[in-house]
Amino acid sequence: MDASNYRRVPLGVVAPRDADDVAATLAVCRERGVPVVARGGGTSIAGQATGLGVVLDFTRHMNAIRAVDPGSRTALVQPGVILDDLRNAVAQYGLTFGPDPSTHSRCTLGGMIGNNSCGSHSVAWGTTADNVHELDVLTYAGERAVLGPGGGGVPASLRNPVRALVNGDLSRLRTGFPELPRRISGYALDELLPEKDEDWARAFTGSEGTLGVLTEATVRLVPAPAARALAVLAYADESAAAEAAAALLPHGPLTVEGMANDLVSDAARASLPRGGAWLFVETGGADAAEARARAEQLCRAAAEGTTDHSVVADPAGQRALWRVREDASGTATRVPGGGEAWPGWEDCAVPPERLGAYLRDFRKLLREYDLRGLPYGHFGDGCIHVRIDFDLIRPEGIRHFRAFSRDLAGIVVAHGGSLSGEHGDGQARAELLPRMYGPEMVELFHRFKDLWDPVNGLNPGILARPDRIDDNLRFASLPRRPVDVEFGYPHDDGDFSAAVRRCVGVAKCRNTTAGANVMCPSFRATGEEQHSTRGRARLLHEMLAGEVVTDGWRSQEVHDALDLCLSCKGCRSDCPVGVDMATYKAEFLHHHYEGRRRPMAHYSMGRLPQWLRLVDATRSAPLLNAGAAVGPLAAVGKRLGGIAPERDIPRLPHGSFTRWWRGQSRCGMAEQGGGTGQRVVLWPDTFTNYLSPEAGSAAVRVLQDAGLRLAVPPQQVCCGLTYVSTGQLDQARKVMRRTLDRIEPALDAGLPVAVLEPPCAAALKTDLPELLGDDPRAKRLASAVRTFAETLEEYAPDWDPPRVDRPVAGQTHCHQHAVLGDAAERRLRERAGLVGELSGGCCGLAGNFGFEAGHYEVSAACAEDQLLPSVRAAVAADPATEVLADGYSCRTQLEQLDDGRPSRHLAEVLAEALGEKG
Repeated sequence: MDASNYRRVPLGVVAPRDADDVAATLAVCRERGVPVVARGGGTSIAGQATGLGVVLDFTRHMNAIRAVDPGSRTALVQPGVILDDLRNAVAQYGLTFGPDPSTHSRCTLGGMIGNNSCGSHSVAWGTTADNVHELDVLTYAGERAVLGPGGGGVPASLRNPVRALVNGDLSRLRTGFPELPRRISGYALDELLPEKDEDWARAFTGSEGTLGVLTEATVRLVPAPAARALAVLAYADESAAAEAAAALLPHGPLTVEGMANDLVSDAARASLPRGGAWLFVETGGADAAEARARAEQLCRAAAEGTTDHSVVADPAGQRALWRVREDASGTATRVPGGGEAWPGWEDCAVPPERLGAYLRDFRKLLREYDLRGLPYGHFGDGCIHVRIDFDLIRPEGIRHFRAFSRDLAGIVVAHGGSLSGEHGDGQARAELLPRMYGPEMVELFHRFKDLWDPVNGLNPGILARPDRIDDNLRFASLPRRPVDVEFGYPHDDGDFSAAVRRCVGVAKCRNTTAGANVMCPSFRATGEEQHSTRGRARLLHEMLAGEVVTDGWRSQEVHDALDLCLSCKGCRSDCPVGVDMATYKAEFLHHHYEGRRRPMAHYSMGRLPQWLRLVDATRSAPLLNAGAAVGPLAAVGKRLGGIAPERDIPRLPHGSFTRWWRGQSRCGMAEQGGGTGQRVVLWPDTFTNYLSPEAGSAAVRVLQDAGLRLAVPPQQVCCGLTYVSTGQLDQARKVMRRTLDRIEPALDAGLPVAVLEPPCAAALKTDLPELLGDDPRAKRLASAVRTFAETLEEYAPDWDPPRVDRPVAGQTHCHQHAVLGDAAERRLRERAGLVGELSGGCCGLAGNFGFEAGHYEVSAACAEDQLLPSVRAAVAADPATEVLADGYSCRTQLEQLDDGRPSRHLAEVLAEALGEKG
């Protein structure tokens, strides 16, 4: 699968290391009559990156930037180069590669050339075809061709018959292609006309892997503006925005992007000017002042038709708005009300001046078919993206899809448009090319393909003599009835298949650098598709389909892919469609081991709360610490417990937090603290209670200083996190129900619950209500949970925190990022004078994950991705830097992988400052 509606099962995958490997693969496949499909990042939306036969995966090895020539503004690249890697490499010369689809962080140059990708800056810098200079390709027959203007590098056996084809129908080729900036459909045969210098590279670009296999490309670069500003123009509705877009082009913008309010969250809408739809219009300049002046001039020119406008000049603000736009390809897959929406008519394009009229006809057709879709996209180029809530599962829905597609193709053609304005035709639209070009032109396309590939060995069924648009649909093999599962999947109506279908393949999880995101740390560590969120979702899809993965819940293939999932929950927030692989993993492990013996780590670490409670009750921590200090004893213990031999067993404190609490007050749930403020339950999570009691006692000091009255449950309570992460869901439910029984008096009293350990707070917010959907107390507890900083901000807003006035480094816990948010923590740090940013990503320990045997290498690689380098750099710059990590796992990882680096919970830092203040 790619990012389309289609699925084709290949025989195998080859990851070539060089052009000789490609040639050898083609030779073997020719000998056996096996098709070959070239694939980059697999983000194609029309199905052309799905494959029969052998798939060539260029992302693993053929991903080098071979040379950059700033003088000629060109770069020599292999097909697997990620676009952002190229842009980063040439930025030092003040250059960039102009086309920039929203998947720029993971799409490859080879894929962009195959599909003639465009992106938001095509109004300034054109399509990929406008930015290629020379292409080195191999035909299925094994002939090498160097494609450029004039065709001098093309073998005569190909060059001469293609010239004859072109010269034999010059009139049709000169008049049969619509004139518009985003005409991507079909083969670009008109680029071989004599008056266009017979440009073979441009003619090849957009051929979707059906003519030859690209092994190297020389691409053109453009000067990057030194500064940019973003004019955000608000309009009453989408049609008004579309009508206005073309009139902005004479002002020379870099982008003119449009979207309506139905694709924008309430939070994002608050940062936008008042309106029902917006145009994001980017301007460039030699410096920030010039870029802003151009944006303000553009706002004045457009003012008469707008409802409001703003100019965003700071880079961080621009990035936040562009993220809203770039994530639309994922967020649009869920229409208001929770229905599923799909690509297929993702990127039709019409002349920009016709866009408003086209959108009105498009909306009318949607109403006639009782369909919903959320258009957005490149308004300045007349190109619209949209996901539509087709029913691609039931036969009647598929017939509806075919009929709608035929009718919409007619509307696109009536407006002088192209069926594809960016992603290519693939299987999604190629069947309808006769509607756009007529049968004679399409026959020319077929003859062109045959001259390159007479045996149809390259990407058969795509573009030329295509499969039907309703063949090979990826949903056809899924079960028609909901699968019996444990979690509630409330956002998918309890349907596990629908939850798995959330992954539409846009592959944001394949980002090779984390940046502000957490997802997907194990993919960045291994580079293996099966260890990306998308790869795991696809394997779960195949498990449900039962055709390739045939063992169901007992599947070893799925188990192996999920084994390196850290359950960091990063995908829950960073995936544009909210795939929650941590939950899917827990579900799978529950069924996989049902009625069977589990790995020892599930017993030792999955049931950690039970063991730690026993240790505390028997006061045996000193004895265990002594044993762990003896090498042979520790080795035996780790082997028996399924613990990685590279790990040190953490020292256990001599007493728990709750034991300390009872020593402070003999009154159990009774309050402590002399203030008159809000009563708050301080949750004694397993990690704080038994492993880091100093964080608990510090929190008591701080919360009481803020005037809050604290209570701690008199009996053990547990969120069930360790049971959930190891898939022991029956035991998790048992623990959770007992916890609800014990916390019920506090819930009845309406008390907030302060949780110090981020993953425990996240489990109470998400896992608890999703596993106990039949118990109303679960939602009540979830809604009562607050983080440490949220508790202070909400219930002691007038409290003045002590000033620490030190720089900080460390980790925002991945569950905090994904589920809880860290805005309150940021504000609290700022008020206390703790300056600086914490790293994103995942520490790599992730509860039991990093301690399990076989996981150490990946765990350490995850820590080296962001956390450890950021801490080392900060401490080197200022040894007084305070290293913060609110999660016990993060603190442990720092200690074990960074030479005993000490780190603390924010509560500990504030409590220490209170002591100094006192």
